[in-house]
Amino acid sequence: MTNDPHGQGRLLSDGAPLSRARLAMIMLHGRGGAPEDMLRLAKHLGLPDIAVRAPEAAGNSWWPDSFLAPLPNNEPGLSSALAVIENIAQQLGKEGISPDRTVVLGFSQGACLALEYAARAGTRFAGVAGLSGGLVGTKDGTGTRQQALYNHVEKEFVYDGRMDGTPVLLGCHERDPHIPLARVKTTQKSFSDMGADVTTQIYPGEGHGIVEEEIKALRSILNT
Repeated sequence: MTNDPHGQGRLLSDGAPLSRARLAMIMLHGRGGAPEDMLRLAKHLGLPDIAVRAPEAAGNSWWPDSFLAPLPNNEPGLSSALAVIENIAQQLGKEGISPDRTVVLGFSQGACLALEYAARAGTRFAGVAGLSGGLVGTKDGTGTRQQALYNHVEKEFVYDGRMDGTPVLLGCHERDPHIPLARVKTTQKSFSDMGADVTTQIYPGEGHGIVEEEIKALRSILNT
């Protein structure tokens, strides 16, 4: 594997031309998914005045292990993936779309990536959405394995920026086989500490997928 596995991946574009777009939305697919999945989600949202950018992960996975695993386990995939988003954001900036007109959104592994990118960027976005995801973390912890974290050690979450007023949507099932509720709560606190306006929706039962309540909440953020 190269040090930049995602650097040459496809980037799909859809929605409004940037010259006429009210917002731009960077959409990140999950493990085993594809950018076409995110374009279908964008169409389902039914907001034609938003420009969409959807990158593709090498091998359809942004990193190989669980997002809960020690950080070295998921390198260089994680760093490469974060760089892909930053490159898209810089290109949007050159076209006049600043972060406060940009939404960063992902599902599953893509949700973890979207949330981690936004937290590390530490600036105000038009919106951030993690659909079945949580923060990856900035440093490995030294504690013991926790059942609440699916037998992983808790990480450290140190983010220096301010996201004052940024609407952040976190959606997850109560018993998600990949995303522990404990990490969703840590993610909520981290974004709240940076000044974001966090909405957390926990759906009863077991599951791992996008539900209609999330679609409604997304539309509300995107129409603000």
